[in-house]
Amino acid sequence: MTELLLIEDDPAVASSLRDGLVQEGYSVHWRSTGADGLTAARIHAPEMIILDVRLPDITGFDVCRQLRQAGMKMPVLMLTARRDELDKVLGLEMGADDYMTKPYSLRELVARVRANLRRAYGELASGESNLLHVADLVVDMESAEIRRANTPLNLTPTEYRLFVYLAKHAGQALSRRQLLAAVWDDVHGVENERTVNVHIRRLREKVEPEPSAPTIILTVPGIGYRLNDYAG
Repeated sequence: MTELLLIEDDPAVASSLRDGLVQEGYSVHWRSTGADGLTAARIHAPEMIILDVRLPDITGFDVCRQLRQAGMKMPVLMLTARRDELDKVLGLEMGADDYMTKPYSLRELVARVRANLRRAYGELASGESNLLHVADLVVDMESAEIRRANTPLNLTPTEYRLFVYLAKHAGQALSRRQLLAAVWDDVHGVENERTVNVHIRRLREKVEPEPSAPTIILTVPGIGYRLNDYAG
């Protein structure tokens, strides 16, 4: 499921947008401040960010600039009540990919989200395909199973969610804290980070041709793990 991050300080607006996007099949994380939004972007690594310009601590322009300075390249759609063309130009200069002024319809917002996802990732990330291909494995999101040579692997639900998250962020180094937040919904890392290590070991035993010499799920020393986007 494609993950979006919504950074919006108005609870009513945020609730309406989140409900509408969830109904369209997206997973939505909501944060109400710029600082919390930046933290969530690092933890969840969403495929796209919907960002309000007017936030209670820092501006959406500052958030967008810091995202880009941190090397995060996911599409950013900025929202604002202002109609000043200079604001639009500033947002784009800070690294935003698209811009909408309020009021707008949910239908238009969803269309913009889909268009930005297609431009950034192609059909897989835009929800137009239920299959992901990793080395000789096929991840079927509709049936929630992973197959090798048409034979389903015997994964637990947690192992499946962990592999899918890695696959959706192939090539990206993910910390154990990020994985805890995304797979176990443990934003504060209450679970012991060794939990991630144990599940990675078990997952490797099921997906790796040679678990002792992994080529699909790689260890990133000092950080965590990444899925090899050139595996196989």
